Amino acid sequence: MTRRPGFPVRLGAAPPSPLVRMSGSAAVAVPSSAMSARVVPPSDATAVRARMVRVLTAQGITDPLVLSAMGTVPRHQFVDSALASQAYEDTSLPIGLGQTISKPGVVARMIELLMGGQRETHGKLGRVLEIGTGCGYQAAVLAHLAKEVYSIERLRGLHERARDNLRPFRIPNVHLLFGDGMLGFAKGAPYAGIIAAAGGDAVPRSWIDQLAVGGRIVAPAVQPDGRQALVVIEKNRDGVSREMLEAVHFVPLKSGTA
Repeated sequence: MTRRPGFPVRLGAAPPSPLVRMSGSAAVAVPSSAMSARVVPPSDATAVRARMVRVLTAQGITDPLVLSAMGTVPRHQFVDSALASQAYEDTSLPIGLGQTISKPGVVARMIELLMGGQRETHGKLGRVLEIGTGCGYQAAVLAHLAKEVYSIERLRGLHERARDNLRPFRIPNVHLLFGDGMLGFAKGAPYAGIIAAAGGDAVPRSWIDQLAVGGRIVAPAVQPDGRQALVVIEKNRDGVSREMLEAVHFVPLKSGTA
C-alpha cells in the first residue's frame, strides 16, 4: 500500500511524519474530534458559534454533519486577534497577502454541496482535496467530514500561516501541501470530493482526472459575462455532469507558486 504523506507536506520534498501528541513514552495520534479541546476559546465562543449555526440553518444549510463541524471549529483561532470579535459574523475577513477567509455561509454551502457526492458507510466523505488552504479554517472543518483532507496552497506565506494555525489542534487526517493547485495532487487521488477557494475560466482538467467516480467538484467558475458562479461537477461512469448555481465572488485561480 502506498504511504500517504503526513502533515504538513511540501511538494517535491520527503514527507515528514504525521503529528502526534506524546503520552508518556508512547506517541498517540489525536483524533479530529479532540481538536476543539486543544485551544481553549473565550468563554462566550461556544455560544457565539451556536448562534452562527442557527444563522446557517436559517440560510438553508440542513446537513447535520456540516452544521456540527461548523459549530465545533473555533473560527476565531484562524483570524488576526484584532478581528476575533467578527469571527462568527457571516462575513469574509482578510488573512494577509490579499486573501480572505470565506464567510461561514459560503463555507457551509460549498461543503454541503460537496457532501452530496458519494459518501462512505459512516456518512462522511473519503479523501478530499482542497484547492487554496488560506488560513486553514476550511481544512479544519473538512477534517470532521472526510477520512483524509489534502489541502494545497500556492502562496508560501499562507501555507506557513495555515501550518501554524493548525499545529495546536494536532489533526492527524489533514495534509498540508505547498504547490500549484491547478495541478491538483495526483499522489492522493482519486478523491471523493474536490473543493476550491479560487475561480478561473474553466475547471482544470487535472481536477476532473483526479476525481473518483461518484465524486464531486465544487468550485467557483467565471461565466461568459465575467462574473463568478458556483459550479458542481459530478463524475460518473459515462462522463461528467455540470450544474451552475448562485453567483459568488472569490479570488482568481492562478497557476504556479509564490
